[in-house]
Amino acid sequence: MGNPAHYIELVPQWKADGSPELNFTAEPEANQLLADDPNAFLIGIVLDQQIPTTKAFAGPHVLKQRLGHFDVAKIAAMDQEQFIEVFREKPAVHRFPASMGKRVHDACNALVNDWDGDAAAIWRDQPDAKAVMKRLGGIPGVGAAKQKLAVMLLGRYFGVDIPGWREAAPVSLPD
Repeated sequence: MGNPAHYIELVPQWKADGSPELNFTAEPEANQLLADDPNAFLIGIVLDQQIPTTKAFAGPHVLKQRLGHFDVAKIAAMDQEQFIEVFREKPAVHRFPASMGKRVHDACNALVNDWDGDAAAIWRDQPDAKAVMKRLGGIPGVGAAKQKLAVMLLGRYFGVDIPGWREAAPVSLPD
């Protein structure tokens, strides 16, 4: 997983319409996809393993470019081997394209089967941080550290009102 302390340096920013303005990657289009699509954000969390965080969060945009969409239902419906081949295209989406391609495919299946293809349903009803982390733990590739990271990012950079997110965050954050 990337270094959560990296995010302390990023000041949360908001557009006039109240939506987040993210700077998680160097690519504006990748940041916009993360801000607009909760599924892209969650898949970025899944990818955040043994690669730079900026590359992990750019992964959903790379997939969108290669597939022509970032629709988790379509990804889940793809043959897993075909999806892994998309991951392997140069430059590879992840350092470990086969294992992470499988993990992302499995995560998309979990989103479709358990959350009607909508990652925001995991946190939408405003449960507390422990409940959200438990729900996130049901997504392949989201272990305890990534659960905490996701809750911290949702609270701090997406403005999601999750009671207890500061206490669950993996790092000390300024007010």
